[in-house]
Amino acid sequence: MEKSSKNIIEFTLIYNRTKSRLYFYVLKMVFDKMMTEDIIQNVYLKFFENMDLLRNKEFATTWLYSTARNEVFDYLRKKKIRKTEIISDEEEDVVSPLDVDIEYERIELRSLIMKELDKLPEEQREVYLLKEYSGLKYEEIASMQKIDVELVKSRLFKTRQKLIKRISKLV
Repeated sequence: MEKSSKNIIEFTLIYNRTKSRLYFYVLKMVFDKMMTEDIIQNVYLKFFENMDLLRNKEFATTWLYSTARNEVFDYLRKKKIRKTEIISDEEEDVVSPLDVDIEYERIELRSLIMKELDKLPEEQREVYLLKEYSGLKYEEIASMQKIDVELVKSRLFKTRQKLIKRISKLV
């Protein structure tokens, strides 16, 4: 299948704009770096093959996240995997001795949040991850999940309240 240079440039721009957030979105659901890379590769391959069919390129991000979500669910369904461990998405940065305590607390809090998120219903967990970790807008999340924007806001609010309540009991 021959793609025009315009399509290749357009794909490259969209890829560069979305790759990091999409990667971490998938990683937060599968907790496996190699599988995340495989899923992301499949998503972008499908996108490249089908981008001519996407009439409005403004919806590319929504399309990518929807496809990634479906790929993750297919993977989890096939493998019947339940997430049980937290993989930190932290880069291996050099941390000054003065910042060690702050960095440790931040990582611990993130790990605690992810453990508590894992206990919530899928629809609440997913809305939270899409908003907080992937930075999507309410409208994009609503479009992706085929629900009303107000329902997205409601789920996000309830999820945040539950997390605050649960984490405050643990800290």
